[in-house]
Amino acid sequence: MSGYIDPDRQAWELFKSLPRDQPIQMLNLVRVRAKADYPEGHPDHGKDISGLEAYRAYGATTAPIFKRLGGRQVWAGKPQVMVTGPQDEAWDLAFIAEYPSSEAFMAMVRDPDYRGFVQHRTAAVADSRLLRLEPVEPGEGFGE
Repeated sequence: MSGYIDPDRQAWELFKSLPRDQPIQMLNLVRVRAKADYPEGHPDHGKDISGLEAYRAYGATTAPIFKRLGGRQVWAGKPQVMVTGPQDEAWDLAFIAEYPSSEAFMAMVRDPDYRGFVQHRTAAVADSRLLRLEPVEPGEGFGE
């Protein structure tokens, strides 16, 4: 089974069609490879680097760009067990990143330095989900 690593064109076009001037949150669910898969020509190609190590390299190298554009991580949790849902959708990492706008998110992914650093993410990830959220104030009960 092939995993989801990057958005497809249709999803990206829909993302860009939504309002660009309001805060967004991005729910990230990530399953990493046992061993990172860097392409030939990359300095880390063929090295014994775990997917988690490669994902952490992605986080460390992109953090200054993320912060400069006003991004912040607002929630992180360590997945333990899939209580409802397919067991093959177990995740290694779960977090929510917040951006001041979708324009800031798009500026990040267009940044030339980010484009180089994202190779760590591509090498690390076996499967992922990325869900754009509109922040709302939670109510007292579920679904409010």
